[in-house]
Amino acid sequence: MIRVLLADDQALVRAGVRVLLDAQDDIEVVGEAGDGETALRMTADLAPDLVLRDIRMPGVDGLSATRQIAADQRLTGVRVVIPTRRSPRGWSSARRRPRPT
Repeated sequence: MIRVLLADDQALVRAGVRVLLDAQDDIEVVGEAGDGETALRMTADLAPDLVLRDIRMPGVDGLSATRQIAADQRLTGVRVVIPTRRSPRGWSSARRRPRPT
C-alpha cells in the first residue's frame, strides 16, 4: 500500500486528486494539508511514502518544504512529487547542473 499525503491550498484540487487516488486499490490517502506549514507537520507525523504537493502554497512553498523534508533524516523514505505547469523564477536554474566541458 502506497501512503500519500496531499498538499494543496485549493480544497477542490485536493478533493479531485483524492477521488482519483481513492479509486486505486494500492493507494491510501493518509492526510490532506491546505498550507505549507501543516504539510510539513503532517509529513513528519505521518511519514507517508509520497507527498503530492503544490509548488506555491501559503506559509512554506513546495521547494522549501521539499528541501526540509530531504534534510530530515527521519524522512529518508518520503518521496515528494510537485506536478506543475509553472516555472517559478529560479526553480529551473536551481535544478540545473553544469555540463562537463
